[in-house]
Amino acid sequence: MLTQTIIFLLLGAVILVLVAVNAFLLWYFYRTSRKIDELLEKGLSPTNFEYDKKTGKLVRVKNRTKLVGDEIKDFKDVFLSQKERNDSLEKDIKEAFLKIKNLEDICETTLRKTGIVRFNPFSDIGGNQSFVIALLDNKNNGFVISSLFVKDGNRVYAKAIKNGKSEHLLSEEEKEAISRAINV
Repeated sequence: MLTQTIIFLLLGAVILVLVAVNAFLLWYFYRTSRKIDELLEKGLSPTNFEYDKKTGKLVRVKNRTKLVGDEIKDFKDVFLSQKERNDSLEKDIKEAFLKIKNLEDICETTLRKTGIVRFNPFSDIGGNQSFVIALLDNKNNGFVISSLFVKDGNRVYAKAIKNGKSEHLLSEEEKEAISRAINV
């Protein structure tokens, strides 16, 4: 019976200590919360203050960059300003993706593959002064330009290419230029 009374008294003492610690923590939290609210009402950023261990008070620190603007009065304003920034960034990202999509669409029809072949069509006239150039897009559509150097001048011919083939008869050099362009 005596041991039960001692245990009961010890448990009661522990509970009283825990209640006292809890009350102190609640009071300290309330006091700190009030100080932060006062700082926000004055428009001051809590990042401009440090806890002074000697005095146990918050001390203003000069020449520190503020993370929160002077005009911000409470956390609602912080939240709303952050939401506005996020909305603006989201809009900018959507615009960037649209521009990228447009550029990808344009690239599909841009001439991006080239094939060049130089040759000598006639053995009695100088070196490889004639050439064929094939210009194709990503789907192998485009054209072939042939330039033939002859004694009395220069002849230039163009032929349309669709899916790597032409409706017109192609020379061996033109076929080679198209093949080089496709295999780039």
